[in-house]
Amino acid sequence: MQGVEETVVSNERDVWIQQVDAAVGEWRQGDCTLGEHWFLYRFNPKRPLTEDSVNVAQEEIDLAESEVKGFAVITQTCDIVRSCWDRPFIEVVPLVEVNKQRLNEIQRSRRPQYAYIPGISEYSLVADLDRVMTVEKAVVAEWKRIPGCQNDDEVRALGQALARKRVRFAFPDEFIAFAQKLQKRMQDKHDKLSVEGDALRALREIRVRAAPSWNADEIELMFWFIRNEEQVQFQEKEWHQYLEKWLKLLPESGRFKSVHGLVVSLEDMTAKDYVESDPLDLDHLSSRNNTGS
Repeated sequence: MQGVEETVVSNERDVWIQQVDAAVGEWRQGDCTLGEHWFLYRFNPKRPLTEDSVNVAQEEIDLAESEVKGFAVITQTCDIVRSCWDRPFIEVVPLVEVNKQRLNEIQRSRRPQYAYIPGISEYSLVADLDRVMTVEKAVVAEWKRIPGCQNDDEVRALGQALARKRVRFAFPDEFIAFAQKLQKRMQDKHDKLSVEGDALRALREIRVRAAPSWNADEIELMFWFIRNEEQVQFQEKEWHQYLEKWLKLLPESGRFKSVHGLVVSLEDMTAKDYVESDPLDLDHLSSRNNTGS
């Protein structure tokens, strides 16, 4: 009888594995679910750091839950669609609500703690990449799926946001202090109803390269202010005027003996220039005393 029972259990398991695989097989990286959900994490009961962990610290447990508005799946699609028999887990991150200004900054890749997901942007929700939770695929199979991305460009942008969170360059402390005036001006002017605000919103990203290296005794800095190709309302003369204004916030000092800059489109840059430079985000400059997010 034991052999028969084991066979029945095995057959039942095969059936629901197929059911889970079929349900989760529709999911893609960036897909979301909304509703009442809970993010689970461990903490130190002797030193609780968040409100939720403080609330349960007296119960002598080291697990806390935070209610969230939903989850986004960040596991790569190729691993999502593999059978749960071989790959039973999926990584998810909570969704958080942000204001319009922050949503715009995240969409432009200037807040690497978060990822912009087009499928839920109408709700002013973004993915919080600082918090990651692992769940079994059978859990996801019960969720209502909301597609996160609709085309290759959106899929690619999300992948870049996820990668940026893990591979951000740690700029030297000297450079963090050196670039503070520029960073502050970008933050202050970006959403203002002004011509300069329009110019800043027309930028795709800002990148910087140190030559010969960040460790050299004397460093030549090159800043690329990369505009969106579709932004045509500014003439070259106008871009040059703003470039001069921005570069004045970066006077030569210390090891930074030379500072240059250009306003360009992606087509104007060489692949070598792009890969040898690093992006500047509003949250990006990080050091021991400023983690940048």
